[in-house]
Amino acid sequence: MRNEQIAFSQRLRAALHRAGLGESPVELVRLLARFGGEPVSQQAVSGWLRGRAMPRQTNLRALAKMLAMEPQQLQYGDDDKRGREDRTEGGLDPRDRLAIEAYLQLPPAQRRLLRQVIDEFVRSGGARKP
Repeated sequence: MRNEQIAFSQRLRAALHRAGLGESPVELVRLLARFGGEPVSQQAVSGWLRGRAMPRQTNLRALAKMLAMEPQQLQYGDDDKRGREDRTEGGLDPRDRLAIEAYLQLPPAQRRLLRQVIDEFVRSGGARKP
């Protein structure tokens, strides 16, 4: 079991790096809950990151959703390196995906106001142009 835990830890840390996320147990506990995971301690997340433990299936699925990959790819790895990110997520940071989802749930008047704020940031040079 130990080798499986270490391999999972390596895949998890690599996926976090690809997603632009750090290895902070505090942040991962918070994000995990927002992606449908069950409550866990920072120590539990630290165990996942250090290869000492494996998450339960509910949290594995939440981690995979957060990292835009298939749960089995995160748990077991595979030769097909393409995650869902390549097909559906556009490579967005998980925090940006959450912000977009929250924006889409706002009433039209609040969405309009946020679009105006974003437009103002772009006009004032607060946004980088590609």
